[in-house]
Amino acid sequence: MEALETEAAQSKEVLKEEEESPIEQVRLTVPTTDDTSLPVWTFRMWFLGVLSCALLSFLNQFFSYRRQPLVITQITVQVATLPIGRLMASILPTTKFRIPGFGSRHFSLNPGPFNMKEHVLISIFANAGSAFGNGPAYAVYIVDIIKVFYHRRISYYTAWLLISTTQVLGYGWAGLLRKYVVEPAHMWWPSTLVQISLFRALHEKEEEEEGKKRRMTRVKFFVIALVCSFCWEFFPGYLFQTLQSISWVCWAFPNSVTAHQIGSGFKGLGIGALTLDWTTVASFLFSPLICPFFAIANVFVGYTLIVYVVVPISYWGLNIYSAKTFPIYSADLFTAQGKEYNISLIVNDNFELDRAQYKQQGNVHLSIFFALAYGFGFATIAATLSHVALFNGREIYDRYRASSKGKEDIHTRLMKKNYKDIPSWWFYLLLIVTIAVSLALCIFLKKEVQMPWWGLLFAAALAFAFTLPISIITATTNQTPGLNVITEYIMGIILPGRPIANVCFKTYGYMSMSQAISFLGDFKLGHYMKIPPRSMFLVQFLGTIIAGTINLSVAWWLLTTVENICQPNISENSPWTCPHSRVFFDASVIWGLVGPKRIFGSQGDYSALNWFFLGGLLGPCAVWLLHKAFPKQSWIPLINLPVLLGATGYMPPATTLNYTSWILVGTFFNFFIFRYRKKWWQRYNYILSAALDAGVAFMAVLIYFSFGMENRNLHWWGSNPNIDIEHCELASCPTAKGISVDGCPIF
Repeated sequence: MEALETEAAQSKEVLKEEEESPIEQVRLTVPTTDDTSLPVWTFRMWFLGVLSCALLSFLNQFFSYRRQPLVITQITVQVATLPIGRLMASILPTTKFRIPGFGSRHFSLNPGPFNMKEHVLISIFANAGSAFGNGPAYAVYIVDIIKVFYHRRISYYTAWLLISTTQVLGYGWAGLLRKYVVEPAHMWWPSTLVQISLFRALHEKEEEEEGKKRRMTRVKFFVIALVCSFCWEFFPGYLFQTLQSISWVCWAFPNSVTAHQIGSGFKGLGIGALTLDWTTVASFLFSPLICPFFAIANVFVGYTLIVYVVVPISYWGLNIYSAKTFPIYSADLFTAQGKEYNISLIVNDNFELDRAQYKQQGNVHLSIFFALAYGFGFATIAATLSHVALFNGREIYDRYRASSKGKEDIHTRLMKKNYKDIPSWWFYLLLIVTIAVSLALCIFLKKEVQMPWWGLLFAAALAFAFTLPISIITATTNQTPGLNVITEYIMGIILPGRPIANVCFKTYGYMSMSQAISFLGDFKLGHYMKIPPRSMFLVQFLGTIIAGTINLSVAWWLLTTVENICQPNISENSPWTCPHSRVFFDASVIWGLVGPKRIFGSQGDYSALNWFFLGGLLGPCAVWLLHKAFPKQSWIPLINLPVLLGATGYMPPATTLNYTSWILVGTFFNFFIFRYRKKWWQRYNYILSAALDAGVAFMAVLIYFSFGMENRNLHWWGSNPNIDIEHCELASCPTAKGISVDGCPIF
């Protein structure tokens, strides 16, 4: 009898272990219980959700045109809505109202205490207001370049349809892919753990174990870290902006172009540069505290090889593509003489390339870093396909054949047991309607968008093909390779000379995939937090439509009221320089107006970069063969070439200082602290990340409304808007003999 009881207990323990997540970070962070009695469809959720979505949409669109763009994420909303939600729970009437037509069901403005599930849905609502953490809706940039840079006309109605369809298109197939990248336990989506840690810290009461030393509560730790981050950001954000990049090499050698190129953290290799500003650390690659160390290691290896081996050899050693004629790091376009390319001269009245003027100015030239960035972008896309096929292909195939029979962790079991799933026909209907509206846009409003109807179908098919492999990369590494380069390239080959058709194709292809992955990431958050799937779907969809409408309205208002907006050459001291829109415009010139044939094809100077496609495709094959030859070497499968080759995918506009600081901070917390102070990491790591982000966001908003609106700038060595804040003015100079550029010495 005792033997049978012991065996039963062991079986129960084995079952419990099988139900637990195989990912240690998830086991340490995500709760394994579910309270189905908590209400989610409350007045508080709708009121605070819609308000948060509207505010973030307004602020992120407004700040996107500023010289220093600011993306306010849902972390800020998580912090700000908690006291408001609790206040509403204390003052709203608890009276119950009967709902006509719903039998005995009742509705109350105040169904009880403000709970965590309401808070999660509010946060997801708000996340749509920041385009899932990426700022305003991507298609707004199309409106910007049409109205400001190309000086053409587009109606508000056309723009709204364009923004809405590009934001929603990917949702259709994303819902059908949930069983591959949301339900499996090993698809853990690292970025969701930050929000879960914060939600638990804000809502759960902590209990101290007997005999253990009393530790600081997570709420108290969060508040202290937030206040410190908030107060400190005033120095690098306004009072002493040089702290954003301390480049001692430039200070030591103020008259050396080479020293400035080596030492500049913003326009050079960033050797010796450091930052004391959290915005610089987390602005492009997001918080390094939430990225697993093996992904950081891949980024470090790829970044080091590209920036500190390939680029220096190409620039100083081999002078590839006459690299010394141009800056070592720049996203601008140049003539063969190192001058900035005058794009306005090569656009004719039909909104196409003026071939005579283009021949007169000559081919477009790129800095060596910009050119190599495109090459490694080609390799990343190819490597993504082969890597997922080799390392995840069998797993995907098995999930497809027996998706309902695979092992499920406790989170998937609770969700299937307690909540109704979303019917597949919801996603099919959404996909059909969105494609129909998009086709109507291309057919009946073709003069404004330029894109043919077949281009839309091609873009959607391309995005669908890449959504699954790239979502797998995101779900396991927190890195998301983009489709912007490959979509631009393909449309530039098929339909050259039409810049708006090119950016529309890119947006439908790239953005629908990006939105699909963001949709899946939020679904994983709801999966971990046990939110009813149907509530998640409705909140995400409505939030996206509301956010896109407000984004367009704010853009329309600023573009028609701010004089010389996005024109820094006309108004040098204007804060409205539109950095993102300008990069978007440059891309439309390279891929749409001029076309890849004249830059990366036989008519251009950069055709050799096309070999990067082949290299990227074969790279994962070599890693896979090594893994098969040496199966006991556990480190070989951790070589993730899509992450490694795409390590510098955010550069430009990201800089070397962004990367070096991100790698150092991420390694410290996710290797040393995780390995040697695991209890501290479990309790405070994600809380610290959220506090740093929130503190910086609050202070940035305060600085703008206190000083920025009135253009109250400090004029001293450490903070002068008219002087390079890191004092590396010569970093943008060429080093070829005889090249003359204003403000630079002639060699």
